[in-house]
Amino acid sequence: MKRFECDYTEGAHPKILDALVRTNSVQTPGYGTDKYCESARKMIRAACGNEDMDVQFLSGGTQANATLIAAALRPHQAALAAATAHIAEHETGAIEATGHKVLTLPTPDGKITAQQVKQAVESHWADPTREHTPQPGLVYVSQPTETGMIYSKHELQELYKVCKQNGLYFFIDGARLGYALAAPGNDAFLADISKTCDMFYIGGTKVGAMFGEAVCIIDETLKRDFRYHIKQRGGMLAKGRFLGLQFETLFRDGLYLEISKNAVTQALKIKRAFQSAGCDLRYNSPTNQQFPIVNTLVYNELTKKYSVNFQEQLEGDRIVIRVCTSWATKPEDADALIEDVTRICNLYKTEAGKAAQEYFS
Repeated sequence: MKRFECDYTEGAHPKILDALVRTNSVQTPGYGTDKYCESARKMIRAACGNEDMDVQFLSGGTQANATLIAAALRPHQAALAAATAHIAEHETGAIEATGHKVLTLPTPDGKITAQQVKQAVESHWADPTREHTPQPGLVYVSQPTETGMIYSKHELQELYKVCKQNGLYFFIDGARLGYALAAPGNDAFLADISKTCDMFYIGGTKVGAMFGEAVCIIDETLKRDFRYHIKQRGGMLAKGRFLGLQFETLFRDGLYLEISKNAVTQALKIKRAFQSAGCDLRYNSPTNQQFPIVNTLVYNELTKKYSVNFQEQLEGDRIVIRVCTSWATKPEDADALIEDVTRICNLYKTEAGKAAQEYFS
């Protein structure tokens, strides 16, 4: 069964595996102080146009989120995030386990606005009993969002502005950042992101690495003790060179963006196929995650051959599924899915399938 349910089921890009094998017997200092980590840091700073940015390496996204948020917030503070945010829905209460609540904001498409943040903060401070509730101390967004949508440069700037005006940190989760950078219409690149937040990370786990995230800290107050936080939360990898070496490889010769473009290219082909077959989209995503709306019959047929995510049940036997490509998705695999989507959707429009029409919206 071919998987289109997530973007980290494959191992790692061959160039990363080759680099790991070639350096397997090399002895280096530990805990991210080796030459490979230092080289990767220089490359990332150069790509972001920020030589003062602190760059540290952690092994996974949940670990990065929990460590960064716990480092930024005081004990009584909380993180503001979209109701669909990864930290709110998919991390088993990891943020709450650090002692900080996630305060969610409603959203129709996975994105939150500067106005929502402003209103939430003003509402808190206008409450005469506010000390009985968690104080907003940080705004969390993911780029792209869990719905595949991307924030524009202007939207990020507005969020950062309202955070600065209200004394909040602004944090961008970049677990899938490569796919946002490669999306058509994107105008928020690494140099822009490094100027419009206090901290963000560049995801490797979902974008070609075997594992790893590059945490980038811009705010001066967070830089000083961040390695203490990494160590205290079990995130300081003794063989840190494995992380540095992977990001050094990803940022050499534009590999990170190149392989991200492949995922987006294949995803948009699949998106067009579902649209051509008469399927609506839950979100108009320009990235590697697509959310077509199908019926039970189509869904059941697809799952005989492909692994896709059941995302949401709508009215009238309408099911939102998530189809997800990755840096390693082969064009021929995407083409096979496209062929089956066309065939299966058309099947239930033929004479033989008329009895099933009641299932269609």
